[in-house]
Amino acid sequence: MDKLRIRGGQRLQGEVTVSGAKNAALPELCAALLTDQPVVLDNVPRLQDVATMLKLIRHMGVSAERDESLPTRVRIDAGALNNPEAPYELVKTMRASVLALGPLLARFGRAQVSLPGGCAIGSRPVDQHIKGLQAMGAEIAVEHGYMNARLAGGAARLKGARITTDMVTVTGTENFLMAACLAEGETVLENAAQEPEISDLAEMLIKMGARIEGHGSSRIRIQGVERLSGCTHQVVADRIEAGTFLCAVAATGGDVLLRHGRADHLDAVIEKLQAAGATITALADGIRIQASGRLKAQSFRTTEYPGFPTDMQAQFMALNVIAQGSSKVTETIFENRYMHVNEMVRLGAHIQVDGKVAVIEGIEKLSGATVMATDLRASASLVIAGLVAEGDTVVDRIYHLDRGYDQMELKLRGLGADIERIK
Repeated sequence: MDKLRIRGGQRLQGEVTVSGAKNAALPELCAALLTDQPVVLDNVPRLQDVATMLKLIRHMGVSAERDESLPTRVRIDAGALNNPEAPYELVKTMRASVLALGPLLARFGRAQVSLPGGCAIGSRPVDQHIKGLQAMGAEIAVEHGYMNARLAGGAARLKGARITTDMVTVTGTENFLMAACLAEGETVLENAAQEPEISDLAEMLIKMGARIEGHGSSRIRIQGVERLSGCTHQVVADRIEAGTFLCAVAATGGDVLLRHGRADHLDAVIEKLQAAGATITALADGIRIQASGRLKAQSFRTTEYPGFPTDMQAQFMALNVIAQGSSKVTETIFENRYMHVNEMVRLGAHIQVDGKVAVIEGIEKLSGATVMATDLRASASLVIAGLVAEGDTVVDRIYHLDRGYDQMELKLRGLGADIERIK
């Protein structure tokens, strides 16, 4: 099992390219299932979750291959799709598998999708997906670990509907958005998620011939069409990867340009980093961050976009543990997202957790130790902590990191970090 060895204390300098967003690439690979014509996706990150999704759609009879001359380009042809099933063996490590449900149901009128897996950071029920698709005329039974779906009453297509979810759900919004493109009539999504990855998915669907309005807001309208065509689309830059590098530079000090980073997708994070003392400049094709010395600790509360993202909570906490002063972090999205805390304490951090709230007392220095990654974003936070710790830090179980970061250690090494992957 691979590990990362980090020798802390190096300032980060230079330029790094932000990869395409995992959370856009995964639904967009599923969106390619909506048409029998070829789809080309550019800027697809080389991640374990993406590899799993490619394996999954190939299992369905889809041709899906990376371009040999340009590895971030993927060509998908779902014209010969003949097996609308997502088995447990292929999706047990990835909750995004549920995104196949809407497209398969919309195009084929039936689907069998395993209940999803993923990081053990808390409950992510599929009941909202089921409720919304039922409103569009689907019959869905959950049995033996699978969602078995088909069109009710021998209908030929899903029907447009007004769908209001009980809570904001990103994958739910994406599933309904894709399914509604081929439904009969108008679908209105109320309480829709507003993440940039959803807007990027909508832009791809519009290129395919979908009629969508309001994406990026809490109300999205979709006028169904009979069929969609192929397209070429570039996956939006990963705001969480960009935010992770921003936190790394803020913690270690340095001057780094994040090529392709989108400052307008990171308002809440950038606001906190600036309040902490970092200088951040939004450029035409990137973000520049400059930081030196110990920054000031910042309290924050995670919430749905455009608020502070839960996917940046652990990384910002890594900055807070060595910042000046005390801070309070409140996690409102997932109930089990403080698993990195015990590992940071092993490095010397002063953190107390009470339910949803973590109180951090900043200290001047961390001390290197062996720590264990417990989930995707926790692993990134431990890498940041290792970059500022004295001595050697070894991060174990980095297969979590590989699920969401494209060659992170190579990018950090290019900025001057002393980091290597070891077997």
